Amino acid sequence: MAKTKTVFFCQSCGYESSKWMGQCPACREWNTFAEEPKTVSKKAASGTAIRRENAAKPQTLSEIEFSEESRITTGMGEFDRVLGGGIVQGSLVLLGGDPGIGKSTLLLQMCRNLASDGRRVLYISGEESPQQIRMRAQRMGVFSGNLKILCETNLADIREMLSGEKPDVAIVDSIQTMYHEEVTSAPGSVSQVRESTGILMQIAKGMNITIFVVGHVTKEGVVAGPRVLEHMVDTVLYCEGDRYASYRILRSAKNRFGSTNEIGVFEMRSEGLVEVPNPSEYMLEGRPEGASGSIVACTMEGTRPVLLEVQALVCKTSLAFPRRTAAGTDLNRVNLLIAVLEKRAGLRLSSCDAYINIAGGIRMSEPALDLGIVLAIASSLKDQPIDEKTIAFGEIGLSGEARSVSMAEQRVREAARLGFTTVVLPESCKKQLKGSEGIQLIGVRGVRDAIGKVLL
Repeated sequence: MAKTKTVFFCQSCGYESSKWMGQCPACREWNTFAEEPKTVSKKAASGTAIRRENAAKPQTLSEIEFSEESRITTGMGEFDRVLGGGIVQGSLVLLGGDPGIGKSTLLLQMCRNLASDGRRVLYISGEESPQQIRMRAQRMGVFSGNLKILCETNLADIREMLSGEKPDVAIVDSIQTMYHEEVTSAPGSVSQVRESTGILMQIAKGMNITIFVVGHVTKEGVVAGPRVLEHMVDTVLYCEGDRYASYRILRSAKNRFGSTNEIGVFEMRSEGLVEVPNPSEYMLEGRPEGASGSIVACTMEGTRPVLLEVQALVCKTSLAFPRRTAAGTDLNRVNLLIAVLEKRAGLRLSSCDAYINIAGGIRMSEPALDLGIVLAIASSLKDQPIDEKTIAFGEIGLSGEARSVSMAEQRVREAARLGFTTVVLPESCKKQLKGSEGIQLIGVRGVRDAIGKVLL
């Protein structure tokens, strides 16, 4: 006979405690404990444990059968890139993102492509009715093939339906609406989310069904629920971007079957999400001509070089403390670079406001942006525009030196392909390049050297 007791769970990380605490000792968050009932079964009598006949047995590595995983293409090249080449059969994928960012739209488009390709697809929704899904699907175009819709939140019924239908791919939207009858807490709680994910993982591995799970995010931008949720799944994807802008970035935070550095770029239109195969051209659209404080920088996302515009606005402040703001990059990094410019290049910025923006709304944090940010700030301060056909990349150290970055050859090749004629890069990167790709290479040793060669 089972007995019920009450425990407290941290809603942020899943830490369990027998009493309420103001601060979680695991994640150090405040006021995150919630009371939930917990069912505990009596322990079996000592000495009565019997080993199951079908229990797993240890194997050596040579005894384990191995074959290359078969992948299913989603019909969207950007989605396949982030997944590592396509969908791995029997995997469990978690997709998170802000409300209204396009998670359900992206998955419904994937379902349409898979169904038209002859795959059996089951879309399980716990948030929308079949009529709402049909209305959203009509805006995307014609749906054909074996795509079925199920509106259910009971995991016992969902398991039975998956066992009977045996689809190739299943979508669960969202994990916070699912519940298991044996867990007495409310849907969306730590216990329910953890138990629901465990059941879906067993279904995916046992029935060889690929399951995509949609997860809500907190105000900090991480998936709501226990941290163990991200450890249980095979792949964690985040859909990023400003919901009021047209672009969307699909980024992989964890992937057991591929790289976690790749991104997929989409544009939100009336008919759904449209792939952007060349993000560099998209990010540089509408760039001003002859304006100071603007330069093109190059950053790497996995194996893909992305060219984007770095903008800076420096002006005299009317406040006791100058303002520093950054959109699309780390503000602490910007403050560090401003300090380096004051100390190593002699630029007087302590009495100036500085505003830094990565045009297009995309967020990047690679150190290779340092040289572009430094040159944009100096250009705005001196009010001298930089040649429109010039790009820059390189990391800046605290001594003002320009340090080498990886994949310099790919960055230069991308710049040449888009019609740029000059590349400003660290001297160490210039020595590593085998050819110039028909483009002028300006090697710099530090911030003072870079400003002197670019801003005459």
